[in-house]
Amino acid sequence: MKENKTGMRKSKKAKKDREIATPKEIASRIKNTSEIIVKEIKSNKDPSFTTMQRGKGNVVWDEQKRYLGLGEKTIVRNFLNVAHARKFMQTSMIMAKTNEYLLQNKTASIREIYYELKHTIEGTKENTFEGQGESDPVIVDLEHSVNTIREKLNLHANPKGTLYGNILLKDKMHFNDKFNASKLGRGGWSIMSRIEPEEIELLETDAEYLLVVETEAMFERLIEEGFPKKNKCLLIGVGGQAARGARRLIHRVHNEMEMPVYVFTDGDPYGWYIYSVIKQGSMALAAHSEFMSVPDAKYIGMTLDDVETYKLKNVTENMKEGDIKRAKEMIEYPWFQNKEWKRQLEKALKEKIRIEQQALANRKLDFVATTYLPEKIGKKDFLP
Repeated sequence: MKENKTGMRKSKKAKKDREIATPKEIASRIKNTSEIIVKEIKSNKDPSFTTMQRGKGNVVWDEQKRYLGLGEKTIVRNFLNVAHARKFMQTSMIMAKTNEYLLQNKTASIREIYYELKHTIEGTKENTFEGQGESDPVIVDLEHSVNTIREKLNLHANPKGTLYGNILLKDKMHFNDKFNASKLGRGGWSIMSRIEPEEIELLETDAEYLLVVETEAMFERLIEEGFPKKNKCLLIGVGGQAARGARRLIHRVHNEMEMPVYVFTDGDPYGWYIYSVIKQGSMALAAHSEFMSVPDAKYIGMTLDDVETYKLKNVTENMKEGDIKRAKEMIEYPWFQNKEWKRQLEKALKEKIRIEQQALANRKLDFVATTYLPEKIGKKDFLP
C-alpha cells in the first residue's frame, strides 16, 4: 500500500493487461478481424466469424485463481450458412459502428447503437434488427472475439450503484475534474457504467476498507448514522445484483488501493449469490471475471446464525420458491463447497426462513451502525 505523509492511501498503477488496452488497440483488433473476412471474400471463400461459446457448458471454475472463467469452446458463423447469415450481417454492422465510435472518441449506450443501426434493408421488408434482444448478444460476441469488454468498445448500459466516502477521484473525460465522494451530499456519487482507468482515476483515500451494501435503504441508513466517517470506510450501494460498472469499481478499489472488501447483504440465497458474483464472478460474464471479481472479498452478513445471536426470530420471513431453488443450485456449485457456506445453505433449506438487513432495526434504528457491523468487523466474524 502506498501512503503519503497524511496516511492517505495512494492508488497504485493498474497492471498492464487486456482491460486497459487503448481505443486505438481495440480498433486495430476490429480492423484485423474485418480484414480476415475481406480476405476470405476475395479468395472466394465462405467468410466466417469466430467467437467464444457462452453458457453454462463453457463456464469453468478456476480453483487456482478462485474465480469463474470461460472455457475454450468456440462457435463459428459462416455467411453462406442460411442459419448464420442474419447474425453475420448484424455482427458486421456492430463491428463497423463500434470501430467508428473508437476512432471518433464517441460513446453510445447499447440502446443507442441498436437504434442507430436499425433500418429496413433497401429493396426488402427485412429489418436489420427487430429488437435490442438481437443487438445485445452480438455486442457480447464481439467482446469475446476481439478479447475485450463492452466498455472498451465505447459502449455502455444504464448506470447503477453509488459510491460514498472519503476518496478523491479524477474524471479525465470531463476537464480532469477532481471530486471527493464524501462531498457530494448524502446521495454520494452515481457510479458510471464505464469506469476504466483512462476515464476515472482513483487518487487517494484514508479509508481502511470498502463495504458493499445490497439495499439502497441500508446504504442510506449507514450514511445517515455517519458510519463511513466514524469507521474510516467507503460504501458502495449496489441496489440488488451489482451492475458491471459497480463490480468493476469494487475490483479497482480493491486492487489499486489494496483495500479489503466486505459484502453486506440480506440473509437469503439471493443476497448470498450477490456476494458470490462480486467475489467469484458470474456465469454470464465469466470471460470478464479477471477484472470484475474480488476473490479475497469477505462476507459480513446477514446469516441465519444472526437470527439467534441477535434475537431476530420474530422478524424473519419465509423463503420463497425462488429462494429455495437458488439455494439448491448454490449448494452444488464448486465455489460454495466450504463447510461454513454449506452449513448456511443447508440451514436455509431446512428452516426455510430468510432475514433482511433492515430487520436489525428491530433491535434499534442505529443498531446496525453502532453494534452489528462494528462487532463483526472488529472480531473478523466473516464468511469466506
